[in-house]
Amino acid sequence: MVTANGGINQQRVAVCNAVAVARLLNATLVLPKFMYSSVWRDASQFGDIYQEDHFINYLKPDIPIVKELPKELQSLDLEAIGSVVSDVDVVKEAKPSFYLKYILPILHLNRVVHFVGFGNRLASDPIPYQLQRLRCRCNFHALRFVPKIQEAGALLIQRMRQNDTGLGHLDNYLVGPFAQSQKKGQRVRATKTSRYLALHLRFEIDMVAHSLCEFGGGEEEMRELEAYRKVHFPALVELKKTKKFPSPAVLRSEGLCPLTPEETVLMLAALGFNRRTHIYLAGAHIYGGNSRLASLTTLFPNLVTKESLLSSTEIEPFANFSSQLAALDFIVCTAADAFAMTDSGSQFSSLIAGYRIYYGGGKMPTIRPNKRRLADIFLKNNTIEWKVFETRVRKAVRQNKRVFSRPVGRSVYRYPRCRDCMCSSD
Repeated sequence: MVTANGGINQQRVAVCNAVAVARLLNATLVLPKFMYSSVWRDASQFGDIYQEDHFINYLKPDIPIVKELPKELQSLDLEAIGSVVSDVDVVKEAKPSFYLKYILPILHLNRVVHFVGFGNRLASDPIPYQLQRLRCRCNFHALRFVPKIQEAGALLIQRMRQNDTGLGHLDNYLVGPFAQSQKKGQRVRATKTSRYLALHLRFEIDMVAHSLCEFGGGEEEMRELEAYRKVHFPALVELKKTKKFPSPAVLRSEGLCPLTPEETVLMLAALGFNRRTHIYLAGAHIYGGNSRLASLTTLFPNLVTKESLLSSTEIEPFANFSSQLAALDFIVCTAADAFAMTDSGSQFSSLIAGYRIYYGGGKMPTIRPNKRRLADIFLKNNTIEWKVFETRVRKAVRQNKRVFSRPVGRSVYRYPRCRDCMCSSD
């Protein structure tokens, strides 16, 4: 059994890692559950986001999966018999040998093990070929969104393409039967297919507060972010009392601060995007609200969000379900003609980039800025000609553009281009 914590992205990784561990231990997996978080405030369970029967049937050749614990085990007090295993009990990036040495005996003794949390608790390497491939099959094939999410996602894609009837590279994989294709007998339009850029601007208050950077808001900003840390990052607040952290200026020069909306505007403009570009903005509430987004919306008037694309009636079924809303963002960003992230460490952006590599056939560009090089350009060039600025920004982005084979120790969900994973057959 697994009860995964975090948001939809952490839960997705936890589910696929649990599938691999179940195979390793030769165990039956109970359909995963999702832990309620005071941060995400979403009571969605697995079946509210993913198709349960497809998940079970697709992975049937690999592991047995049941929807609930067998009746003869339901009466057991799992905590009392020592079958509850939390993240404190499992080291981060644990190797398969850890599970065989410490978890398998519990399973043999009690017939059931319940992992609670399970965040980043399985290493990327060294992992046997079959387990790595199974992780891949889980992430790219077994986890299919429920029809409600697929239908709303297809509607968003259709509106971003301005009702163009052409089929995108990834539409079938993302929205299944709701993918829009050209109707039989319909003439092909001579006009160029409508295209759009999806942008994940990772500038929510949690990211801003945890970075320990400054963003031009003065004393009021400092008080607000420190108050947020005390509530949501108490360990960081305590650590600041005993450890000396680099100054905000040093953090920014090292590329350790999230890109601001203003910096993002400059980067996109330097890359050639302009007022005619249609942009889908993913993510939760941007720190600073509309006033902070003014630079983006001024230069890019065709910038929209799921909230502005869907009517109140269409988005109402997803209200108060942050994970389901994030699933809509996942679909629209993954299907985009180009996808730009502002934080390459974001799990959301990483999962989208991996999906685009896996199914995109090399035709789905992802923009990963080198924040350290961008910081150097922004900080050390108070006066600079626009052409020179363009050249430097494009070089900084191009250095992170190529997708190589998966480096040892890196996530197969983000870097699927390896012999263990790029097996696109169903």
